[in-house]
This record gives sequence, structure tokens and C-alpha cells, in this order.
Amino acid sequence: MCRLFGLSSSPRRTHATFWLLDAPDSLDRQSRRDPDGTGLGYFAADGTPHVDKAPIAAYEDRAFAEDARRVESATFLAHVRFASTGSLDARNTHPFEQDGRLFAHNGVIEGLDRLDGHLGEDRSLVRGDTDSERFFALITRETRRHGGDVAAGIEHAAGWIARNLPVYALNLVLVTADRLWALRYPATHELYVLERPAGGPHGTRQLDHSGSHGRMRIQSAHLADHPAVVVASERMDDNPGWRLMEAGELLQVGPDLGTTRRVVLPEPPAHPLTLDDLRPAAAASQKAA
Repeated sequence: MCRLFGLSSSPRRTHATFWLLDAPDSLDRQSRRDPDGTGLGYFAADGTPHVDKAPIAAYEDRAFAEDARRVESATFLAHVRFASTGSLDARNTHPFEQDGRLFAHNGVIEGLDRLDGHLGEDRSLVRGDTDSERFFALITRETRRHGGDVAAGIEHAAGWIARNLPVYALNLVLVTADRLWALRYPATHELYVLERPAGGPHGTRQLDHSGSHGRMRIQSAHLADHPAVVVASERMDDNPGWRLMEAGELLQVGPDLGTTRRVVLPEPPAHPLTLDDLRPAAAASQKAA
């Protein structure tokens, strides 16, 4: 199953060390289990987005897999891919960038011909083959139509897909240089949020999160002194503050780490998919590790 991770320490810029694959784990074993791609998104001091990503088969890119990436940003977005739609190459690897925003998704959307028709000329925003990037293009289009309101863009795009297309899951994290949004829909996959005070629950510790399935580890000494909000596909440590987002909940994290949340999609998808409905590759990508 794909893994999502988002972090905001806004307005403070944070040094974080990311292992998108756990280096002590065998790369050979990783390449046969997953992922099909790893990616890290962040922002320069002037707000320019940067994405480092590779379509790993781990054994094909040892340097990327073993690199502990030290970058500075007020927001981060990381993704580990188990492909459901689209070939294994960089253009299909998350995160994606559009209009200065970064996006990653975990789930499956079918009926892509109908989605392409609904996008119309905005289909040109999509460079790869994935359902995820098409979903992002619809969010970008709806955000433009709502005067740059990203929350409205997410709500309208996800709502149209939920009403009109077969859906397994639409979990997403979207970031700008100083803001973060996350959506869990429906209840198919978990998505957790942690509003972490400086130093964590003990007040003295750096951020040190390790995914329970060995895909991802994140550290930041700076967050011993500064608060942060974290969103992840799994609880990444024993902090009691992790909260499972509600099905249909849209979370917004502002430039001062203020959070708002509301259920924007209270109804289940009109055309829900089960694992049995999916193609074998897509079904394999959605099973829990």
C-alpha cells in the first residue's frame, strides 16, 4: 500500500532527515515487496517547490534509496508508491507539482476516460498516466475556479469524483510553502494527524518517526524546540496524540499551524469499489502491508 507523509512546521523552516527507504533493510527484499517509487517534496526559502523522486525498483537506484536527504523547508511531503495505475517511471511517481503546489494520493479511481472528458483542456496539466495526477489536475482546476481556495478545490473535485466515478480511496496530502491540506475518503484507508508540541509529549525530544512497516523514517532535531503538525498513513511512534481522521474529513493547517477540520464528504461514494472489483495489480497495491 502507498504511504503518505506530510509535515508542517510553518512559519519556521525545519531541517528534516528523510529515509524514504529504510537503509538497514535489504534493498533486494524491498524491491520485491514494494515500493515502485519514492518521492520527497519541499520548498526553497523563496517558495519555489522542489521534488526529488525516482521510480524505484530499489535495486535500480541504490544511491536514492540509501540517501538520507537533508533539506530545509516549512512543509514537507513524502510518498512511497506501490503502483496501481501508470507505468514505473518518474512522471508517474509522487509527489506531483501544479501551480506551485505539491500533491500525493493513496487510492484508486476508475472511469479515467470520463475523468479526462470532465477535465477537458485541463487534461494538459497531466504529464503521466496515473489516476492520482488526474485527480490533482481536477483539484487545480476547481481551485482556480474558486479564486485560489484550495479547500474548496479539494471539496469540489473529490465530490465530483465521489458522485460520478468508481472509487476505492481518495486519501491525499497537498502542500504549499506554508500550508497543508489532507483528506481521508472514504474509510477504506487510515490517515492520521498529530498536532505535536515542541519536544513532543515530554517537551524535550526531537522528532523521530519510524513507519511500522519499514518504508519511511523521519527525524528533525529542530522540532525539539518547535511545534509541528504531521499527517501520515500510519501512527509512526507511540505518541498518544495521534488521531485517526474521520471518513470524509478535510484537514487544513495554516501558516501559523492553526488547524481546522470538517467533514466535507459525509456520504459514501456512489460507485464504491472493493478489492475484488480491482484489477490484480491495483488490488495488490491497496492491500495493507
